[in-house]
Amino acid sequence: MKVRVTWVQPEDLVGHELRQAAEDGRDARAIARRWYEAGGAPAPERAGASTPAAPELRALAERLLDELALLESPLEAEEPTELTAIRAACPDWPVPRTDPPPVSQDRLHAAWLGRAAGCLLGKPVEKLPLAGIRALARATGNWPLATWFTAKGLPAELAATYPWNRRSAHTSLAENIDGMPEDDDLNHPLLTLLLLQRYGPSFTTCDLARLWLDELPAGRTFTAERVAYRNLLDGIEPPHTARYRNPFREWIGALIRADVHGWTHPGDASAAAEQAHRDAVLTHTANGVYGAMFTAAALAEAAGGESDVHGALAAGLRVVPARSRFAHAVRFGVGAARGENGFDAVADRLHAEYGDYHWVHVLPNAALLAAALTHADGDFSDSICHAVSGGWDTDSNGATAGSLAGLLAGSPDALPDRWTTPLKNRLATSVPGFDSIGFDALAGQTHRLTHKEALRP
Repeated sequence: MKVRVTWVQPEDLVGHELRQAAEDGRDARAIARRWYEAGGAPAPERAGASTPAAPELRALAERLLDELALLESPLEAEEPTELTAIRAACPDWPVPRTDPPPVSQDRLHAAWLGRAAGCLLGKPVEKLPLAGIRALARATGNWPLATWFTAKGLPAELAATYPWNRRSAHTSLAENIDGMPEDDDLNHPLLTLLLLQRYGPSFTTCDLARLWLDELPAGRTFTAERVAYRNLLDGIEPPHTARYRNPFREWIGALIRADVHGWTHPGDASAAAEQAHRDAVLTHTANGVYGAMFTAAALAEAAGGESDVHGALAAGLRVVPARSRFAHAVRFGVGAARGENGFDAVADRLHAEYGDYHWVHVLPNAALLAAALTHADGDFSDSICHAVSGGWDTDSNGATAGSLAGLLAGSPDALPDRWTTPLKNRLATSVPGFDSIGFDALAGQTHRLTHKEALRP
């Protein structure tokens, strides 16, 4: 019996890197020809590993990955990764706050609950195509999506055509929910709490790398995070960990790690974005980094309590290079939401525009997140339901939408009971020191970090 680790085998990465090369304008046709003539596979549509495995191609895959890394992208000037270059490409970079507004513990509690509820809503349909999500919800009388997915009353043939996410169905369908199950969308905010508690807001990217090696099980990482973790174990230093044989460097992973950076900088989008950048460059580049900066800045604006959802999204755009594909995706999502009455039509427009991207890539998900939040206009239930019903990375988008909408709601009591009661104020996780912790306790820890620099060990 062989153990096959997905997301890191060189023979599985070439197809993904060829796809990334096509997306960012690098001419990789000659390399692609050599790969396919040798029997290599293209990137799988939804998985991390090609089928069947081709270990005999490993040596060639390693050479080709290194050759692909040398190809210059015509978009690099407009999509930089270094913070100074990013700031130079942002003409409306927000002014740092010297007197940030306070954020209440209740507001942070609502943000934690919102993130959990949105994530949990999206878990059973993660990886499913848009048509499958719609069919499953319609068959159980839950469309437009308004509450948890359920298998009760679902026709057997439909369940076979669109099977629930195998890792999540037993903990995330309405009839199975018993507290918040473990998910990387919650593990990473917990790790950010640990990061700030140990190293303070002046942490370095290397501090984050040390924390991961100390506290994050390798099996709980995916896509770009798993590649960066492997690179750390191979002795590669940050931030080169984000680039070396990492075709997932512009996917959604850094975006899902940004919440605490925003929550702990109420009203200060600039500081939140800069802190998120130091986190993101461990694993991501360019648009992948912008996802983290945009999210942190938008959440910081919402945490300040002085803006609505549209102002929060605008604050997020101010820390993203204006001519980048990420900025275009957000603007496209906002425009689509404003141009359609029903959200199904919005989602159809997004999939027509971004359907060629992998479902975990940051660009389609950023467009969907912006569209869902814009169309919901601050309503919590609509925010998470739109984000999940639009497909792609359903649990991650639901989590981020719930985080921002929870902040805007301002307190746990403002969130509908159907979303918060099943959570039972209990979070399961493999992050040491946090298993079975309550969301009220997490809000307390987060609140303390907004008022003083975290103590170092």
